[in-house]
Amino acid sequence: MHLCLDPMLFKDLGLSPELLKALKPKTYPSPTPVQQSLIPVVLKGRDAWVTAPTGSGKTLAYALPLVEQLARSTSTNEPQGHSKLAYVRKTKTIQSLVLVPTRELAVQVSQLFMSLTAQWGHLCKITVVFGGVSINPQMMGLRGGSDILIATPGRLIDLLEHNALKLSGIQTLVLDEADKLLELGFQEELQFILKQLPSKRQNLFLSATRPQSMVTLAQALLQDPLELKLENETSEPAEILQRAIYTDVVKRTQLLKHLIKEEHLKQVLVFVATQHSSDMVAAKLRVAGIAAEPFHGQLSQGKRQQVLADFKAQRVKVVLATDLASRGLDIEKLPAVINFDLPRSAVDYTHRIGRTGRAGESGLAISFVTPETLSHWALIEKRHAVKLSKESIEGFEACAPIPAEAGNGGIKGKRLSKKDKLRQLASAENKSVQ
Repeated sequence: MHLCLDPMLFKDLGLSPELLKALKPKTYPSPTPVQQSLIPVVLKGRDAWVTAPTGSGKTLAYALPLVEQLARSTSTNEPQGHSKLAYVRKTKTIQSLVLVPTRELAVQVSQLFMSLTAQWGHLCKITVVFGGVSINPQMMGLRGGSDILIATPGRLIDLLEHNALKLSGIQTLVLDEADKLLELGFQEELQFILKQLPSKRQNLFLSATRPQSMVTLAQALLQDPLELKLENETSEPAEILQRAIYTDVVKRTQLLKHLIKEEHLKQVLVFVATQHSSDMVAAKLRVAGIAAEPFHGQLSQGKRQQVLADFKAQRVKVVLATDLASRGLDIEKLPAVINFDLPRSAVDYTHRIGRTGRAGESGLAISFVTPETLSHWALIEKRHAVKLSKESIEGFEACAPIPAEAGNGGIKGKRLSKKDKLRQLASAENKSVQ
């Protein structure tokens, strides 16, 4: 079903007054279309498959009904409810499991759940687990079980192997960013986890796109689901101004400095292709007096959390991120996103630029297009039904002129091999950050 709903208030969705108190009116003035449709469905225990753009409110759409279900089953006003909760904890079981692809998204989702359940104190236990940190504190945190667990697949399996928890009591399974879970190669981990779950449960799949791999999984697991699909899911929100700047690979770092200073960009999330570029470009910006930090998978969890905290507090002006950050990051009122390197997958263009222009705020998304990436940029435009004029900025023009039409292919028999393309890109990248 496509979403086209009349305005509604959260109190009209079947949520308890106690839970509604946790919703700050300034942050959540009214439910989004996804929330209007999904919340009543989840409360009824039905499976759901949601495809909606980044920033449409999918996380809150499943978090609210899961907390409502938990509050109903463990009412603080009834001794029986308290005893039931204590029993669940002793047996190490979990009521709801939320699987996410990245550590950053896990932390964000857990923070939302904790804010919604704070008023119930210890009677509603929210736990988050992810890799890249010691497993021992997480095992300690799971002693006595938990009510809602947010986890990345790899660390969840580690904990299962350590007998730190049981999944036999799961009532609801949520796959948040389900398409990304499959894209990042979690298929085997997902299959292992699914075998540990009870066959009778509620399943909620949420994603920004709907690749064939996800269709196959959904058809196998979802029972008579309600399908929610936001109109124009592959198009970007109107409040995001998209621009394409045509330049040479070796001029991108200087062009980035120029844009930050000349266009007075107060805060920018810059996407790069590799950890090396993340480190090197951040270093170049710092030399130019711009507060910049790299953000990639080789950084410690503590460092990554510190970078995000500094970025949100505007102590850091620019974050150079690999695609690790393309999903799950919610920087309030982030004004701009720059694609220093184009995303390898055309689908990820949506997720990258979706970091800006959120919650009704205007946003700016700039992509650097080079002679080497013209064909790939044409593919991105085609997949997202956009056509942007390629700008040339004085002093940063590409040596090669912009072709009248940049095709998606090439001359038969003259195409570079995959290895040659990788060598070419690596060489150009090394030159660009020197």
